[in-house]
Amino acid sequence: MLRILSFLLIVLAAALGFSWLQDHPGSISLTLGNSVLDTSFTVFVVVQIALIAAVCFLVWLVRAFFKTPDRVGRFFSTRRRDKGYQALSAGILAAGAGDAVLARRMTKRSQKYLPAKKEPLVRFLDAQTAMIEGDHDRARAAFQAMESEPETRLLAMRGLYLEAERLGDANAARHYAERAARIAPHVPWAGGAVLESKTIEGDYDGALAILEAQRDARLIEKGDSSRLRAVLLTAKARALLEGDPSQARKAGLEAVSLAPTLVPAAVVAARALFRLGDLRKGSTVLEKAWEKSPHPEIATTYVFARPGDSASDRLRRARNLASLQPAHVETHIALAHAALDAGDLPLARLEANHALKKEPREGVFLLLADLEEAGGGSEGAVREWLGRAVRAQRDPAWTADGVVSEEWAPVSPVTGRLDAFEWKVPARHVDAHGAVIEGERPGAHARIVSKASEPAAPADPGNRIAGHAGPASAPVENGKAETIPVDTAKPHGAVQPHEEKPAIPVPATIPEDAPAPSGNRLF
Repeated sequence: MLRILSFLLIVLAAALGFSWLQDHPGSISLTLGNSVLDTSFTVFVVVQIALIAAVCFLVWLVRAFFKTPDRVGRFFSTRRRDKGYQALSAGILAAGAGDAVLARRMTKRSQKYLPAKKEPLVRFLDAQTAMIEGDHDRARAAFQAMESEPETRLLAMRGLYLEAERLGDANAARHYAERAARIAPHVPWAGGAVLESKTIEGDYDGALAILEAQRDARLIEKGDSSRLRAVLLTAKARALLEGDPSQARKAGLEAVSLAPTLVPAAVVAARALFRLGDLRKGSTVLEKAWEKSPHPEIATTYVFARPGDSASDRLRRARNLASLQPAHVETHIALAHAALDAGDLPLARLEANHALKKEPREGVFLLLADLEEAGGGSEGAVREWLGRAVRAQRDPAWTADGVVSEEWAPVSPVTGRLDAFEWKVPARHVDAHGAVIEGERPGAHARIVSKASEPAAPADPGNRIAGHAGPASAPVENGKAETIPVDTAKPHGAVQPHEEKPAIPVPATIPEDAPAPSGNRLF
């Protein structure tokens, strides 16, 4: 529109100019030697304009003549570059689709038309093609070449980090992640990898600093940041509990304030307070945690708060804890164990029966076996309860990525994921022969429990509340539970559900040779 308006204005100006010349006639005489040329002023102006146009056209022809070779070269260069970018685009799409043959053909074509020094994506395509071809040595060489260039250094770090993870080289993966985090602290994968590695190493202060930086950069939501901070503080408190209970108390209490439902935080905070002699505050922490999420570890820590307490004192503390959540199954289980230790078998039987009605799981039947043996029952009755325990639903346990652990840990021993452990019933699988394969760490030999499995050996009843499987009750006939004849004899030697250990315990830190995630990932 502007061009049309400009053209019209120029035409209007020219028309006005020639109209003015017509209204003001004049003459011009040009003398060249003996020749005299007389013409009107209007003709003279037209001739001058034509002469200027001719000169401009001549100059343009001369310039075009000298620039022709360069233009021809640019034409072929642009055509070559366009072919290279078309091949590069097709190659990246083929690599993303996993078509190694087409990706390699397009890689060679793009290398032919595009110099790798000027176009770093050619090296990237070469590395990705090598990865889907399985040529990891070539992929690493390509990433190492990209590392020397500032614009591709971060991309190279990412590729080398993934290659180190594939090989299970935790040190190398951590090295590249830390370098990437120094170059670009805002990159989530680098910050997350360094956060996990520092947690695995036990550098909780360093992990907390990285988490704080991620929160300030808004790479993580406020709620998620609080939860992860509570997990790290809990792990830190556990590490400091023996050597520095004061700092453990500080970290544990902060973790409890950030995540009130995180059971390990409340347990470690209470243990630190107990070590410092603050029984009242430690008990209060556990009571509040019990009200939100009853858990066997809370009950154990609360009941055994004072090592010198008698069994009757522990039963009194168990009654106090039970009053906070009287209807919960863990309340019945904890009170039954405490009553069994104190020799109050009628109360233990009553609470075990309540637990059985709510959750007939493995630990319930093991507790029934305890009561049967403590009451002087026959060996056949004890074995019957143990057999039912084998076939019953498993008790909840700390589980992360298929690993069942006796203790909570801040990271998964399989993937290194932070806050991976959950308190839940471990998964069970049935093989082709009908045997139950219990969930455990992938890659390890599964533990098979057949219906004729022998019961576990008796365990020391001194820690009956810790990690138990569940309540106990008498055999059920016609919908009614039988009464177990018991006396105060033989309180020891009962089989405890917590005695059956998981197939693979969770280490305090993940070994460097732990399997890393595999697979060819496209950036």
